[in-house]
Amino acid sequence: MASIRTMNFDHLIGRTVGTSRLLKKLDSGSMSVVFVAYQTTLRRQIAVKILPKALMTPRVAALFQQEAEAAAFLSHPCIIPVYEIGETDEFLFFTMQLIKGYALAHYIRKARRHVIPSKRMLPVETTIKIILKVLDALDYANGLGIVHRDIKPRNVLIESHSQRPIITDFGVARSYGGSDSDNRILVGTPTYMAPEQIIGGMVDGRADVYATGVMMLEMLCGGLPYPPYDSAVKLLKIKLRLQDRLFSKKPSQINPRVDDDLDAIVLKAVAYDKERRYATCRLFADALETYLRRSAANGNQEEKAI
Repeated sequence: MASIRTMNFDHLIGRTVGTSRLLKKLDSGSMSVVFVAYQTTLRRQIAVKILPKALMTPRVAALFQQEAEAAAFLSHPCIIPVYEIGETDEFLFFTMQLIKGYALAHYIRKARRHVIPSKRMLPVETTIKIILKVLDALDYANGLGIVHRDIKPRNVLIESHSQRPIITDFGVARSYGGSDSDNRILVGTPTYMAPEQIIGGMVDGRADVYATGVMMLEMLCGGLPYPPYDSAVKLLKIKLRLQDRLFSKKPSQINPRVDDDLDAIVLKAVAYDKERRYATCRLFADALETYLRRSAANGNQEEKAI
């Protein structure tokens, strides 16, 4: 059976797709591939995401269309802009802004390799400022009825010159309050997936609060203090079984620059019961902004670029 990893896309280089000419392959996911392209009408480089029809099922095609439409519907400086959507004989495609930078996952991995153990996590203030911008974008999307459902470091790009985080991949986004119970297929990434997504419950903005909280915990700790697991299915079962005992250590037990107040904020965001989380991304952000102001008043800030 064909897969993205076994397919050759060299023949597409130089091909005109919509108003753009494909220049080179940039990245690939499980079902799609992204190219750098030159948009001839506006004389600029953009990104083109392609879904080969050889891999297409009705569900995959619907998710691809949904990703383009959801991102195109939203207009926020920290959400990837989509320009155009179309189809050729070989593939579906949409075009979007080309972000010059790396995914947040890159910076987490880079920090983790530092020779000094105390520097194997991102700076606290830098982490909070990135998360605040992510939360602002998610609160905006949630306010328009869209839950991302797959927030993770790979889906947050950091623009090099501005350090601005930009959310991508709305392929599994869902209308506010929707349930996954009729899909029969889990959507999202197990590591960051909220418990209500696992059991097919009603999903709202608190699922994005949870995923962002897990992502923040990973940034602060240089990794996630999960119990050992050897498969995605086992991790999902562990999440449901351990509930609020899932994380074996608080961030402050791993990172000496994290205090009890920040522990409490992050752990509330990742509470197993969504009723005990922040009700919205805005309230999560409010708590972090209050924490930053107190830290500044106490002279505890140490901002660094990633």
